[in-house]
Amino acid sequence: MVVTIVPRVESLASSGVLSIPKEYVRPQEELTSIGDIFEEEKKDEGPQVPTIDLRDIESDDPAVREKFRAELKRVASEWGVMHLVNHGIPDELIERVKKAGEEFFGLPIEEKEKYANDQTSGKIQGYGSKLANNASGQLEWEDYYFHLVFPEDKRDMTIWPNTPADYKVATEEYARVLRSLATRVLSALSACLGLEEDRLEKEVGGLEEMLLQMKINYYPKCPQPELALGVEAHTDVSALTFILHNMVPGLQLFYEGKWVTAKCVPNSIIMHIGDTIEILSNGKYKSILHRGLVNKEKVRISWAVFCEPPKEKIILKPLPEMVTEAEPALFPPRTFAQHIEHKLFRKDNPEDEAKSSE
Repeated sequence: MVVTIVPRVESLASSGVLSIPKEYVRPQEELTSIGDIFEEEKKDEGPQVPTIDLRDIESDDPAVREKFRAELKRVASEWGVMHLVNHGIPDELIERVKKAGEEFFGLPIEEKEKYANDQTSGKIQGYGSKLANNASGQLEWEDYYFHLVFPEDKRDMTIWPNTPADYKVATEEYARVLRSLATRVLSALSACLGLEEDRLEKEVGGLEEMLLQMKINYYPKCPQPELALGVEAHTDVSALTFILHNMVPGLQLFYEGKWVTAKCVPNSIIMHIGDTIEILSNGKYKSILHRGLVNKEKVRISWAVFCEPPKEKIILKPLPEMVTEAEPALFPPRTFAQHIEHKLFRKDNPEDEAKSSE
C-alpha cells in the first residue's frame, strides 16, 4: 500500500523559510481581504460577533426564559455564530483539555507521526495536514488532530494519544459535558422555532447516533500571513460546532458582505450553527461562512467539536413545520453523506454566498 506523505506545516514553519511555497498562497481575489489579524481584532467599529449568556436558558421564570429565547433566535437567524458564556463547563476542565492538546502538539513531529491519518485510504482519524483536493492545488497553513469523541461506544481509542497522560481523561470528560450542553442548546433552538424541545436533537440522531468529532487545529507562525489562510472560507456541515481556542485571534465571519473578526472573549465557547440545522430550519437559522487567518508572532490552536448526524441513516430536509406556500423548501432531501459530497463540488466563496443571499 502506498501511503501519501504529506508535508507538515509545522516542519515548514520551523525550517526558517522566509517565503511560503506557492501552494499556500491564496488567489489574488482573496488576498485583498486578508489583513493583520491583531489589528483587525482591535477594531471596535462595525458589527461584532454577539455574546449569548446561557444563564437563563432553563430559567423557571417563563418571562426570563422567553427573553433569552428571543435573543438566541435573533442571533441564530442573523449571525449563526456566537460567544457562549455561563455555559456550565468548568474552567478547570477547559484548561486541562487545552493543556493536553498543546502538549500533544509540543511533541516531536516523529512522535506525532505515530498517529498519522491516511486520507487517501479513507483513514481520516488521527494526525494530519490538508491534502490539495481542489483544482488550484491550494493548501491551508495548519496541521490538525481529528478523532471521534462521543458516543463512547463508537470511539477508536487506538487513535487517541497516550502522551500527554491527561489527554484521554480530560477529553473524555469534556466530550461528556459538551454533549449535554449540545442537548440544552438544541432544546432551546427547537423551542424558538415553535417545535417540541427534543425535536431537533431527534432529527440529528439523538443520544445514540449524533456524533461528536473533535478537530484540534494547529496554526504555526507564518512568515507571510498576508498571503495564506489557516482555514479557507467554508460553512460547517455539522448541526452545531463548539470551539475553544488559546486566546490568539484568527476566526473571521462573512457578515453583511464583509469579513468580521471574532474577538477573544475570556471563558467563552464559540458556537456555530451548521448546515444541518440550517437545512432543518429551512434557512431560518444561518450557517455562516467563516475562515481562519494566521500570523507571524503567535501559534494559534483551536479545539472544534462538530456535532454531526449519522452519515446515511437520516434524510436531511426542511422540517414540514418550517415549509409553507410562502416559504417553500430551500433544500432538497439528502443524507448527510450526500450533503458533504454536494459541498465538495460546489466551492463556497464569499461572492457566491453574497449573491445567493441577495
